[in-house]
Amino acid sequence: KLLQNAPQSNQTFSCLIQLHRRDPSTWLTYQHLNFLKRLYVTKKGSELHQRAIPKQSHIMNTVDEKDDSLETEVERISAINPLMPDSVSQPDFVAPPHIYVETEEVRQARLDRQWKQLKLDLSELPDIYSRLSKIKLTALVVITAAAGFSMAPVPFDPINFVVSSLGTGLASCAANTINQYFEVPFDSNMNRTKNRPLVRGQISPLHAVSFALACGVPGVALLTLAVNPLTGFLGALNIFLYTCCYTPLKRLSITNTWIGALVGAIPPVMGWTAATGCVDPGALLLGGFLYSWQFPHFNALSWNLREDYSRGGYRMMSVTHPSMCKRVALRHSLALIGLSTMAPVLDVTTWTFPVISLPINLYISYLAFRFYQKGDRNSARKLFFCSLWHLPMLLLLALTCKKYNRGGEDSGPAPLTVPAN
Repeated sequence: KLLQNAPQSNQTFSCLIQLHRRDPSTWLTYQHLNFLKRLYVTKKGSELHQRAIPKQSHIMNTVDEKDDSLETEVERISAINPLMPDSVSQPDFVAPPHIYVETEEVRQARLDRQWKQLKLDLSELPDIYSRLSKIKLTALVVITAAAGFSMAPVPFDPINFVVSSLGTGLASCAANTINQYFEVPFDSNMNRTKNRPLVRGQISPLHAVSFALACGVPGVALLTLAVNPLTGFLGALNIFLYTCCYTPLKRLSITNTWIGALVGAIPPVMGWTAATGCVDPGALLLGGFLYSWQFPHFNALSWNLREDYSRGGYRMMSVTHPSMCKRVALRHSLALIGLSTMAPVLDVTTWTFPVISLPINLYISYLAFRFYQKGDRNSARKLFFCSLWHLPMLLLLALTCKKYNRGGEDSGPAPLTVPAN
């Protein structure tokens, strides 16, 4: 049939070749042949155009709803009664049409599937608050702040230690709660965060913000008034960086990782300033430990959560720059060795510390190198779990090798004297 209709075509095969040489952008294989009437797609430039098939004429149905006479005729048809045997007597009344009556149980089930008022169980509040404040992360923040307080070369003050640790923990709870408040629509897309209290509706947003204020305001006030203004300023700065810089940058740029590392480096500095009242090179050294440690820790964690971060719309190094993610983890793992060597130079520890910390620093660097080479889930998992015990071990070794006096003197610090009026 194609061979019979081919001579009737207006364009032969040679015409199509000439058309293609003249203007290839408007040529579409056999769509130009007239005997293929069902192909109405043409191409012009980079756009596809489709010619509509002519509309068929309307065919009247047997019963047209627009015909009033037929509607009247249909209405006049009487109902067909079923054939009843003669022995069965027909009822004297006609049963009314069936009307569905909703029972109370069905109505309650239907209302449960709809939007309903949030009911809060008071017995669940401790668990909700602990998840809002990310209790494990808050505990790590308090531990690093306590390490900074303990490493300061001043006599240990237990009351000041407890107050500063409490204020730091409250500030961390506030920052983590505000972070979850901002990320509710994104956390719902991630398997790792879809069970958070705000995502599941276990607590209202107003309740969460009130809890954040109830933690943040007393925490910063406690650090400012009961400890010193410098520590209170660092606590407020950390809340600002975490909630107003790190949280929105997670969906904009990979620089969020460096901002997050800076947020994690501030707590040991807060502990040092709580004990001494000033920022010394030793405080910056402890902050450097936390800053460098976070890159192998978080990059290894995010490597196995790339799919989750992609669904949440977060721009992490592991998602957008995987090779950089591995390089940065290796670079900062090696930086921990150099920072450990700087500790005795700055009179923070003795020279024993870089020697006894070298094995654990070399081990995490080895795992970071394996992660850099392979870049698989197994190497990332090993590096992440190593970072979990590496940091407390490193801080504990630094505490055992601490130098209690900057000048190496045996006597304690000079007593505080108040000049006479």
